[in-house]
Amino acid sequence: MSMRTRIKICGLTREEDVQAVVAAGADAIGFVFYPKSPRYVTPERAAELIRSVPPFITSVGLFVNATPDEVAATVRVAPLSLIQLHGDETVDQAAAIAAAAGRQYMKVFRVKPDTAPDELLEYEQANRAASPLFTSLLLDTYVDAYGGAGKGFDWSLIPKDLAPRVVLSGGLSVHNATDAVAGVRPYAVDISSGVEAAKGIKDARKIADFVAAVRAGDAILESQAHHESPSEAAVPR
Repeated sequence: MSMRTRIKICGLTREEDVQAVVAAGADAIGFVFYPKSPRYVTPERAAELIRSVPPFITSVGLFVNATPDEVAATVRVAPLSLIQLHGDETVDQAAAIAAAAGRQYMKVFRVKPDTAPDELLEYEQANRAASPLFTSLLLDTYVDAYGGAGKGFDWSLIPKDLAPRVVLSGGLSVHNATDAVAGVRPYAVDISSGVEAAKGIKDARKIADFVAAVRAGDAILESQAHHESPSEAAVPR
């Protein structure tokens, strides 16, 4: 079986950055609708950027403590495929926001040094029970601000049975992406500041290098899977 970690590049603000993400082979692009972020875009601006996105690439909207009406209003303007709730929304609030917007959603869990692995499993189960629109947890590092801090957390806190369902974020870069993919085995990875030339301005070379680093991790996993399974060459003919 071929291993393929999905890749999301978040915090896009320019057409050329969208084109660079698409050219690099990423699976999803993210737009930040949190006004305090340097990567903030209006719904109208996001709609303009999404027009250049080809089929089969997911457009994701990041929200922080927004109301159901605010998210629904944004989705009416910007044709988002998925919403990402990155604030302090409760499980029930997240479900209500997704229902109002009519979109599937990811819920962010900001991991602290004292987070217990069981907390992650319990939080995922609670979200999954609350709404059929819940898709996955996005694991980021706990900091005082919301999102885009570029700091990592202890990946060993992620339970092995949960890892294949999560989106891994926080402190990822071209330098650690291969180890992250090969070590954690997440379903997807999400990066923003790690592929920037400046806040809100992406670097096409960093994006391409990051995607290549993720694919190198996939190659390691595929090699491991091949060696763990019986080789066809060893079967008597």
